[in-house]
Amino acid sequence: MMPKYLQIYQQLVDRIQDGTLPAETKLPSETELMHEFDASRGTVRKAIDALQDKGFVRKHQGKGVFVLSQDAIAFQFNGIVSFSEAHRQMGQHDVTTDVLSCEVIEATTELAHLFHVTPGTPITQVKRVRTIDGERVIFDINLFVSALVPGLTKEIAAESIYQYIEQTLGRQISYAKRKIEAQPATEEDRKYLDLEGTSHVIVITNDTYYYEGQHFERTESRHRLDKFQFTDIARR
Repeated sequence: MMPKYLQIYQQLVDRIQDGTLPAETKLPSETELMHEFDASRGTVRKAIDALQDKGFVRKHQGKGVFVLSQDAIAFQFNGIVSFSEAHRQMGQHDVTTDVLSCEVIEATTELAHLFHVTPGTPITQVKRVRTIDGERVIFDINLFVSALVPGLTKEIAAESIYQYIEQTLGRQISYAKRKIEAQPATEEDRKYLDLEGTSHVIVITNDTYYYEGQHFERTESRHRLDKFQFTDIARR
């Protein structure tokens, strides 16, 4: 049976997504939610924490908890989550992936230094466009050391590369080094994204490692800056 806090969380998510709780609306108080759901204060707080972690609400000190606009698609910035895994959390959005290319290239001197391989080492390059609610808003450029992710195809890239790595190849993904920055839009950004006149994109760069410490992936995920919010949870 689903834990009580998740039941409360899901019911509140449903109200946010169907418009019962519009953006900028203040959530009922903890006491009101306790009475409505016949739950303890700790359970209600856990549900509200889950809503905040997923980008549905924000707590404002001394004012209460307010619903965030869902026009911006929320991505969790903590953890290593593939797009397909994030997609499953976007139930209210229509999401598709278009694989532009999946080809093997030779490592340049720069890539060889990045991955600690010799120049000319085979590198699998994948380019994908993510369309959300009819708008092309993410352009992903993935680079994988081919020997560490063998057998990668366009068909696999259209689904989930991480699922292929973990379930088919049996490799354990351990950690990633991540950078987020604004960059001027490139010619490819303008070609593949619906930029709507914006001159910059938000770029998330991930360098991802296996449990054994092998650096197997470098990804640039290039986002239209007005369509996304990135959420994290920080603890002291």
